[in-house]
Amino acid sequence: MTIALLLEWVIKSIIIIVIILGGFAYLTLFERRTLAFMQSRIGPNRAGPWGLLQPVADGIKLIFKEELIPAQADKVLFVIAPVITVVPALILLAVIPFGPRIGQYDLGLAAGVNIGVLYIMAVSSIAIYGIVIAGWASNNKYALLGGLRSSAQMVSYELALGLAFIGPILLAHSLSIDTIVSAQEKVWFVFYQPVGFFIFLVASIAEVNRAPFDMPEAEQELVAGYHVEYSGMKFALFFMAEYGKMIAVSFITATLFLGGYWGPFVNQVPLLGPIYLGAKVVALLFFMIWLRATLPRFRYDQLMALNWKLMLPLAILNVAATAVLVVVLGG
Repeated sequence: MTIALLLEWVIKSIIIIVIILGGFAYLTLFERRTLAFMQSRIGPNRAGPWGLLQPVADGIKLIFKEELIPAQADKVLFVIAPVITVVPALILLAVIPFGPRIGQYDLGLAAGVNIGVLYIMAVSSIAIYGIVIAGWASNNKYALLGGLRSSAQMVSYELALGLAFIGPILLAHSLSIDTIVSAQEKVWFVFYQPVGFFIFLVASIAEVNRAPFDMPEAEQELVAGYHVEYSGMKFALFFMAEYGKMIAVSFITATLFLGGYWGPFVNQVPLLGPIYLGAKVVALLFFMIWLRATLPRFRYDQLMALNWKLMLPLAILNVAATAVLVVVLGG
C-alpha cells in the first residue's frame, strides 16, 4: 500500500464522516423548520442568522449537561451501547459512489468493492444490538420493553428490506453498488421496480425508527423507550445514529433506485454527479420529514401486521416476478 493511496482513503473517510456529522446537525434544523412551516408556526430562528447556529447551541447544551448512570445499571454496556448504535451510521456510506470515475480516482471510499450490497446489509444490522443493549443495561423495565419492541420491529422489517435489495441486484446482475449505478445510466430502476422501491422506502423508514414507525420511543406508553435513562452526549449519540441512518438510507435508496449520481451532462461534467446525488438525498429526507408531519404513529399490532401480512408477501412476489422477467426477457 502506497502512502498516496493511504492518504486518499484517510481524506475520503474524513469527508464521509463530516457529511454524516454535519448532516446530522443541520438535518435537525431542517426538520424543525420544515415541520414548523407545515404546522403554521415559526420554528427555531434565534440562534444566529435565520437560526443557522441552533444546532451549535444544541450541541453545546448537550456537552455541558450532566452525565448520569443508574446505580444498578451495567455500566460498561450502558456506556458502549450508544457507540455501537452510532458506528454503523458513520460507515454505511463507504461503498456508495458519489460520482463517476475521474481518471484513476473513484468518487467514493470503496465504491468498487464487488459485494457492496452485502456490506450495506451486514453493517445496517449492527445498530439493533446497541438499542437492545441500551434497554437491557439501563436496568429499567420501560427501557427494556422499548429495546425489545425495537428489536422485534427491526428484525421483522429487515426481511422485507433484504428482499427489496434483490430487484436491483437481478437487474444489474451484480452485488457491486458501482455496477448497479452504472446500469441506471439510461433508465432508473424505480421505473422497473416501483413495488421494490415502495417496499424499500417503507422498510427503511421502519428500520431507522422514524414516524409513523417510531415504536421504540413511543413516549405515551414507554416513557421515551430504550434511552429513557440516558442524558448528555450519550443521549445525543442515539439521535446522531437515527439522523445519520436517515442520511445513509437516503443515499442508499437514491443509489439503488433513483440512478445514483446520474443526471443530465454527468458524462461531460463528472462533478455534477455529487450534486445530483445530493439533490435526490435531500428530496428523500424531505419526504421522511413530511411523513412525520402527516401520519400519526401506528399501533404496535398495526406495525407488525403491515410487515408480515403485506410487506413481506409483496416483497417475495416482487422478487419472484423480477426473476421470471429477467430470465424471460434475457436480462
